[in-house]
Amino acid sequence: MIPPFIQWAFFDSVWFGQSSGCQPGEGACWAYIPANIRFVIFGLFPQQEQWRGLIAMLIMVGTVVYSRKRDRWRSSLAYVWLCSTVVVAIILKGGILGLTPVESTKWGGLLLTLLLSVVGMTAAYPLGVVLALARRSKMPAILTMAVVYIEIIRGVPLISMLFMSAVMFPLFFPEGVTVNKIFRAQVAIVMFTAAYIAEVVRGGLQAIPKGQYEAAESMGLNYFQVMRLVILPQALKIVIPPTVGILISAFKDTSLVAIISLYDLLKTCQSTLSDPRWMGFSTEAYIFIAMIYFLFCYAMSSYSRRLEEELSTGQRD
Repeated sequence: MIPPFIQWAFFDSVWFGQSSGCQPGEGACWAYIPANIRFVIFGLFPQQEQWRGLIAMLIMVGTVVYSRKRDRWRSSLAYVWLCSTVVVAIILKGGILGLTPVESTKWGGLLLTLLLSVVGMTAAYPLGVVLALARRSKMPAILTMAVVYIEIIRGVPLISMLFMSAVMFPLFFPEGVTVNKIFRAQVAIVMFTAAYIAEVVRGGLQAIPKGQYEAAESMGLNYFQVMRLVILPQALKIVIPPTVGILISAFKDTSLVAIISLYDLLKTCQSTLSDPRWMGFSTEAYIFIAMIYFLFCYAMSSYSRRLEEELSTGQRD
């Protein structure tokens, strides 16, 4: 299979120009990429304002990269994330500081995918930790609410939650009150991902020996100090591999928002293929999209492996 693929992808391929220079069934038509790259990355975002979308993506990626180093894992990091989120929202929405207003319905492409995934994973992780602690609570009311939430969310597919956020939730709002569709999809992704993270973290909490709890309590630490200083640092270190697996799945699952008419990375690709000029070249388009997903997922996986090595996960003295 490899020699024919190399022949198709490189030697017989067309890299620049219009679709008229490509012949279906012959070499790959990589000219699709430069011809549609703007739409795939920014969606319907106004072309003259796309520099704002680029800056917003750089801020999001930059914040993630900044947060990689362990010596920055302090309370001040929460303020960095809060500030970057506000700045991204201002840049994309506009209407102030002389920026032209851009409706959220025009946000799309890779920009929307990054927004949904970065914000979703950042919000879902702490919520999942709280749910895991609630499920191990000795208070019946808190335990029951956590169990009901986790089991209901894990019992339905993400696609059904997205449909509910797009179709059913607006029915419960007062007349004349509307909530942004992107925000509703974001909430559905956060709720769904948090339920799975909660079960992973609960497994890590159960793996901590009971003696660790008793030793911490014997030192006079209260519940919050025990969890923050003793138990959670050990538990979260143990569950790094499955947690990263869930976050990678959450990043890829953002492609499901295409079913509720949000122009994410996958939806913009599908839209370009409806253009008569590019019909018959879906293979090249989906390979391009797959490579984008792969680069981001591989980066997360690679970072998790390095973090495991730094923390010596799985090793016992």
